[in-house]
Amino acid sequence: MIATESTAVRAARTTESASMSGSTTVVQGAGVTRPLAELADAGLEIPVLGGATVRHVNLDLAASAPALSVVAAHVVKLLPYYSSVHRGSGYPSQATTALVEEARVSVGRHVGARDGDLVVFTRNTTEALNLLATAVPGETVVLDIEHHANLLPWRDRRVVVARGSIADTLAALEAELAARPAALLSVTGASNVTGEVLPIAELARIAHAYGARIAVDAAQLLPHRRIDLVASDLDYVAFSGHKAYAPFGSGALVGRADWLDAAPAFLAGGGAVEHVAVDDVAWKTGADRHEAGTPNVVGILALARALAELERLGDAAREAHEAQLTERLHEGLEALPGVRVIRGFDDADDRLAIATIELEHGSVGLVAAALGAEHGISVRAGRFCAHPFFDRVSTRSNGLRASLGAGSTVDDVDRFLDALGRLIAEGPAFEYSRTPGGWCPVTDDRPRPVID
Repeated sequence: MIATESTAVRAARTTESASMSGSTTVVQGAGVTRPLAELADAGLEIPVLGGATVRHVNLDLAASAPALSVVAAHVVKLLPYYSSVHRGSGYPSQATTALVEEARVSVGRHVGARDGDLVVFTRNTTEALNLLATAVPGETVVLDIEHHANLLPWRDRRVVVARGSIADTLAALEAELAARPAALLSVTGASNVTGEVLPIAELARIAHAYGARIAVDAAQLLPHRRIDLVASDLDYVAFSGHKAYAPFGSGALVGRADWLDAAPAFLAGGGAVEHVAVDDVAWKTGADRHEAGTPNVVGILALARALAELERLGDAAREAHEAQLTERLHEGLEALPGVRVIRGFDDADDRLAIATIELEHGSVGLVAAALGAEHGISVRAGRFCAHPFFDRVSTRSNGLRASLGAGSTVDDVDRFLDALGRLIAEGPAFEYSRTPGGWCPVTDDRPRPVID
């Protein structure tokens, strides 16, 4: 039982009723009281058990982020021109083709692509890394901290178990590459479990010193920090739109062309070929080689628009906004007895606005369900598609993750801390049952939204 509250939670109680009704509570001296950017779900009112409605608090951005409002508006404007690309003679087709190719240039520029680098549009980060895996001419070295998207695709894989510090982990990677050469080192830019940011430029130096290339899974990092292939001396970067405020189903692999041009076409079909005969085919090189079929035009253009908006917001402004929220979140969690914040490295001094906790008592799955059903707060419980890492650093079977971003405020953090503290101390107010799909209210009186 928890009988104490963090300072953040006490501050949130200044006007608890206003907070629960959906209005934002401005706490003097609290820092970030307004979102840095407006998201499409801003002000969304959702039902909770018992018949009330509250303002939704989305703390599950590490899984998928809502669209930026400017991205949603951009999609509406472009839909009348939506058409098949690259081969149509009509005006909409030519306009759409031009927009997609402009987006390719824009996305490449955003991540510091070099002249000659390819920007291949994919469904998501997972597909981007699976594509790269078909092109690697040798073994790939990865860490055990990786998301499954960067752990499972590699055909010839060597896994290095991360140490308790980043410094010791870098040394272990260097020793592995020195003892046995590899073609590629593929690492996450930031852990999707802990938010801890890895020193990708130093990792690139180590990889290149031993003749390996480096790929970065930037699915978590890109929405929060700027990636620059040239500045960090990276060979490849993979990322998704759905985590970067463009949830329309597109991602990208950006990097050196030679491996990709030598690899078999990722998809066999129209658009990837120069010529087809009954018994022969001549494949294209470049991005076209791996983008057979009709592309996700809406997703591609949304991704490019989202990255442009993140640039407009500014790197420093985004970091400052999230740093204040991250500090408040972690301080509040660490003040709650019975709560342990999971860490991977004891010397990590940089982390994104992500925190994963385990509870001394009780089920995080039940707490996550009650946060959503009773308080209108979305979090995530589980092992976050990083099972080897989670099993090594956690003492429990599952964790609860809260993740924030450009649309988050201090009120979101305080709503979460307040609700979490009360659930741990008092338990849920309603009855739940554990189902194959997770914990669910025994009686769920929340109406489903009517979407015409």
